[in-house]
Amino acid sequence: MSKDSWALAVDVQEATTPSLQGDFSKNADRVRGPFNLRGDINGNIVPEKTGNGDWRRDVDKVDLAEQSLLNKLIRRSLVRNRNQVEVLQRDPTSPLYSVKTFEELRLKPELLKGVYSMGFNRPSRIQENALPMMLAQPPQNLIAQSQSGTGKTAAFSLAMLSHVNPANKWTQCLCISPTYELALQIGQVIEQMGKFCPDVKLAYAIRGNRMERGIRLQEQIVIGTPGTVLDWCTKYKLIDPKKITMFVLDEADVMIATQGHRDQSIRIHRLLTKDCQMLLFSATFEDSVWRFAEQVVPDPNIIRLKREEETLDTIKQFYVVCNEKEDKFTALCNLYGSLTIAQAMIFCHTRKMAAWLTAHLTKEGHQVALLSGEMTVEQRASVIERFRNGKEKVLVTTNVCSRGIDVEQVSLVVNFDLPVDMDGNADNETYLHRIGRTGRFGRRGFAVNMVDSKQSMNIINQIEMHFNRKITKLDTGNLEEMELLLS
Repeated sequence: MSKDSWALAVDVQEATTPSLQGDFSKNADRVRGPFNLRGDINGNIVPEKTGNGDWRRDVDKVDLAEQSLLNKLIRRSLVRNRNQVEVLQRDPTSPLYSVKTFEELRLKPELLKGVYSMGFNRPSRIQENALPMMLAQPPQNLIAQSQSGTGKTAAFSLAMLSHVNPANKWTQCLCISPTYELALQIGQVIEQMGKFCPDVKLAYAIRGNRMERGIRLQEQIVIGTPGTVLDWCTKYKLIDPKKITMFVLDEADVMIATQGHRDQSIRIHRLLTKDCQMLLFSATFEDSVWRFAEQVVPDPNIIRLKREEETLDTIKQFYVVCNEKEDKFTALCNLYGSLTIAQAMIFCHTRKMAAWLTAHLTKEGHQVALLSGEMTVEQRASVIERFRNGKEKVLVTTNVCSRGIDVEQVSLVVNFDLPVDMDGNADNETYLHRIGRTGRFGRRGFAVNMVDSKQSMNIINQIEMHFNRKITKLDTGNLEEMELLLS
């Protein structure tokens, strides 16, 4: 197999979508696509060259919406998040409530049954603090930071299902999400959680779901993308925004990074009454997200996660001096031969380098999976499933895989190429996310960085200064030294 076929895959995305009336869950499955896709052992598909004979740009840039969808596809259970939750109350004099069981929320029996049927035995950390606020009477607004996999989608889905009055045949809860695929994923959670609530109906305000003008929706919950939701409220008059009593904005950081979505979301917000409960969720809280949140969520309670840099305490960090990629490969093989490794993740800067490394590791007899940005989200999910199930022991990847993927068996992370920003300086946040794939859940892990130039050594020094952690030099040619350092 040529090395290029490892690196590239055909982008297969749906172009047009028929009306999504009827059985929404079946339509969602069809659009999402199966996990087992045809191609080589890793789900890769051989691409075609572009007209000038060059391959498409080789550096993978993380698409936030794709990353969020990928995380939703691969989650099978809640992440055991160790972040401390910081709660800032709108009214500091009000008692702060949290719950340890779903029974404490006094949910309707059919809703509690739906929660347990999804495998949730007890609230996650974000749910412990957020659900009492979301379900409080009188309603309270909320801005919450929550990483993918911590149960926030289930939390606001539960809030919407608890909030609606099934006897009222009009839209009462509105949830907007930045992309078509993410909206479908949220809708599936609502459908599954509400499967014992037959009188509560859900509609999808997404492209392709054409509705007749002027006929008011009878579905109590609408989930959709900002542009279509805005059309349904204004152009088609399917929703009376004055009757909306709960408004949820999911993935706010992705939303404002998407062209036009920020302004559309603000326009939808302006149509709502002042009494409408506002819930906003974001994985990150950069300044742009805060400014957006302040515009749409008045007098909020705030839940945010404290940084998780303490994960570095369970990870031994090393660097190896190499001259070129062949030396890096030799060092990697020596390292792999001396460590008892359950599974390993290796990060490269470009698809071309990832392809080269994957081909050489495979030639050495290693079971290797490759992940790169030119694979569809569904193909990436399939590769991660194989890796999680132990069908491949080594995962070679670009930045598309640095965040949010939790495989408990990973004991080694290798930065074959060090993470750098656009100016060539150390990308400390990416470094933290990369090496955080090991040392999960209190286990010991190892992170090894390949240094091939003075600039690379300078990046190591920057990382040491930023995290105030020593990164130890490792000679992979000295077996005794390696055994001592890696013990």
